[in-house]
Amino acid sequence: MGTAQQHDRRAAGRRLLSLFSAAAVTFAAGLTFVTGAAPAAADPIEQCTPTHGAVVAVDFGPFGGGVVRGCDTTPTTGYELLRDGGFTTEGTQHDGEGFLCRIGTASFNSGTRYPTPATEDCVLTPQATAYWSYWIASPGQSSWSYSPLGAMDRKPEAGDVDAWVFGGTDVGGSTGRPTFTPDDVRAGGGATPSPTPTDGPSVPVGKIDVPAAARWVSEQLHEGSHVVDEGSETPNYFLTTEAAYALAAAGGKSPALDKVVAALDSGATEYAYPAGPEEAPDAPAAARLALVAAVTEGDPRAFGGHDLLGDLEKNVCASGPAPGCTAKGDFRGAAYGDGQALAVLALLRGGVVPPADAVTRLTQLVCEDGSVTSILIGPGEHCDGDPMTTGLVAQVLDEAGGQDAAVAKTVAYLKKAQLRSGAFPPYNGATTGSVAATAYAAQALRALGEARAADAAVWWLSREQLADGGFAFDEGAESGALYATAPAVLAGTGTSLVTLTTKAPEPTDPPTTPPTTPPTTAPPTTPPPAGDGPDLKKAVAYLTSPANLRQGRYYAAGGSTTRADFGLTIDGAFALAATGHDNDALRTVVDFLDKGGKDGEARTVHDWTNVGSAHAMGGSMGKAAVLAQVVERDPRDFGGKDLIAGLADAVCTAKSPQPDRSCAGEGAYAYAMSVFGQSLGVIAQIRAGETKAAEAPIGYLAGLQHTATGAWPSLVPPTGDADVDSTAMAAMALDLVPGDTHAGAVDRALAWVAAQQLPDGGFPGAAGNSVNSAALAVQGLSLDAGKYGAQIAKARKFLASQQNADGGFNVAKEGQRGSDLRASTQAVGGSTGISFGVLTRSLEGTTPNPVPSPSASAPVIVTPGDNAGSAGGPGIVDTDGPGGGGGLAATGGQALGLAAAAAVLVLAGWGAVVAARNRRSAVGGGL
Repeated sequence: MGTAQQHDRRAAGRRLLSLFSAAAVTFAAGLTFVTGAAPAAADPIEQCTPTHGAVVAVDFGPFGGGVVRGCDTTPTTGYELLRDGGFTTEGTQHDGEGFLCRIGTASFNSGTRYPTPATEDCVLTPQATAYWSYWIASPGQSSWSYSPLGAMDRKPEAGDVDAWVFGGTDVGGSTGRPTFTPDDVRAGGGATPSPTPTDGPSVPVGKIDVPAAARWVSEQLHEGSHVVDEGSETPNYFLTTEAAYALAAAGGKSPALDKVVAALDSGATEYAYPAGPEEAPDAPAAARLALVAAVTEGDPRAFGGHDLLGDLEKNVCASGPAPGCTAKGDFRGAAYGDGQALAVLALLRGGVVPPADAVTRLTQLVCEDGSVTSILIGPGEHCDGDPMTTGLVAQVLDEAGGQDAAVAKTVAYLKKAQLRSGAFPPYNGATTGSVAATAYAAQALRALGEARAADAAVWWLSREQLADGGFAFDEGAESGALYATAPAVLAGTGTSLVTLTTKAPEPTDPPTTPPTTPPTTAPPTTPPPAGDGPDLKKAVAYLTSPANLRQGRYYAAGGSTTRADFGLTIDGAFALAATGHDNDALRTVVDFLDKGGKDGEARTVHDWTNVGSAHAMGGSMGKAAVLAQVVERDPRDFGGKDLIAGLADAVCTAKSPQPDRSCAGEGAYAYAMSVFGQSLGVIAQIRAGETKAAEAPIGYLAGLQHTATGAWPSLVPPTGDADVDSTAMAAMALDLVPGDTHAGAVDRALAWVAAQQLPDGGFPGAAGNSVNSAALAVQGLSLDAGKYGAQIAKARKFLASQQNADGGFNVAKEGQRGSDLRASTQAVGGSTGISFGVLTRSLEGTTPNPVPSPSASAPVIVTPGDNAGSAGGPGIVDTDGPGGGGGLAATGGQALGLAAAAAVLVLAGWGAVVAARNRRSAVGGGL
């Protein structure tokens, strides 16, 4: 095995793997693009350019047509882009135009809108297996992203491209992506679609065969302990460290790994101190050995008889250029950027603060385009970086802290450098993938919150794994190399040299022997400081501003002043109740809902729940019932309807036969299309003292949990995905069930949620690094705040970072900026951390805000009332229909999964946050 493996990063690959199944390729090749007749409002396609206007494409392939394009030179929303681009639409009876149920164009079949009434009645939200999904691409983006916003909320920018595809996908867009690329439909796009790209949020997550790779690594070891140079008995300690990293990532502690570490220990002087044990070490070699010690729980200050960390500290250049020093801050003799980075990382992992000059040197290697050069150049020298070095240095700078600008620059470069295949090239300008470069880039992207780009890279790596388990250097090569295989194993296991360890994780399963006495709940010793989270008073002022809360309700997306969004209105009530900062506004909302308030279309809240009708919606009824319970009103007579009886009637006794999609299975609530809807119904029944009646729904909900991970999917029937929002919500529901039957399921769910936290404190959701998901995670993890206090505090800081000057919140860290009403209701409630299963707030003594007299511009409302009860719980976006937020991107509301909110930590007292956990035995009646 030649040592040339260490630096040969530029060999060209020989093949590009297709990312399509044969059927998908065949279908794509048969597509035709049509720019046909459109309504007068449509602009000629030629007028939309990369700097002016936006293009929309609709795929009528499932109905026998082609892909039809349209242009709008002045788009305001995705919905208007579709309409002004020449398409007609039809919403659902339940949600109006808030959910695009049918789309048509004059260019196909005389304008017939699809799907036709023969296959979809468009009364309620279509099922997730057959609906119009919404995809977006920014200028220069070569792949589609599943839109985190509904078409009425998304604001296209100049050069954007939208696509609508009929079929099935979940709230994360993991399937059903377009079979054509954004370039195919941009102005001037060709008529031959190319294969579906793998980068972007819709890419399937590949699986590297880690055990096979570990076996291959073991086979490269001479006498099971070390790697030797090809054709000799000379130890290659460099590659032996790579083998150690791979074995640690693949299997943790093991006799095989112990043997390798022992060989490195015995050869430490030969490898790291070539000039003698009293001389300065070879910095990269010393760093590699120190990392082996850190990874395997050894002592880098006594490895092979050397204090590796101390010797690294003592040999940082005080100036340069000089012998062994290019510039001030270099580790003497490092020569390459990866050696400098590994030395900094070794100190960090050993608990040593690296010299500031050494970290600064890494920032000096960041080129103008964000790439990092592999050569340890001097300041001001020509800079040309590569993805592999960039991936490593980005992680080290992030771990060092205080280098946010440099890290952000490297991430932007990596995202731009990623090839359509998901791979990364060995150097700038290359068109084929490098395994090592892709592996290091994937590690960095995952660590820095770009999970979807990382998934695309790992997917490509999985296709490059050789039959014997190893990996070659470059795309299509057929000879395995340790220098490629080791980082691929780390990428495949979701770790990196920054986090790799053989230390066993803390157990998350409940003890096999139950305690003899019920556990007691105690608040954490150090509650999170109030200043670390969002400014909730400012947030509530945003939620209650006249521009947002109008006469006791919120309106649907798209600027409507006639059709109230009842799901969002309840979310707002939960958020207000959670904080207690404006109880009069909360009273106004509750009175509007409870006293028969009508919107401009004469609809009440029960035109949204459908209670008492053939289309009664379990999730919507549950959500309204929980609000009634939270504010101490009677859910058996809320808005004049018995919601608890409605829930009991909505419990399915069996799965409904197709095409009837009302019941997903025995114990599911009718038309509860998500885990959120099912959870809301369960909580409402338990809070009403109907635990016996809720047994079947509880069983159905518990049965949706993934056995292997403890997570829950987003949709019902399940699609196989795993979702932070839904997992937190289901945990809150099961935590409310009396007794400890579901305690283990809750524990595993919380452990899974905690493991999804991103380095900046956020959590992944359909929108990316999502405000909604972070808020739900806080609320769920607060069920066991004593254990997850650090994660909760970090998530609250993330939420604070997403709050804008007006008090509202962004939808996500990336993407469209600006305060979003729905995201803000979710952030306000969720950041406070109390499960809405036990939240209560009295409205005693409150007074509803004055309601203006009806006028042509102000919809009529029926308000009144007497005094009310108490208040709120977390904001949950309705899962049963887009009028309440919806779970699918085609909705007018945001497709963020569903949301939650809770009561304020500082006002209610941190001890209350954990009070839900052991109240199971106390939940005999209503709370």
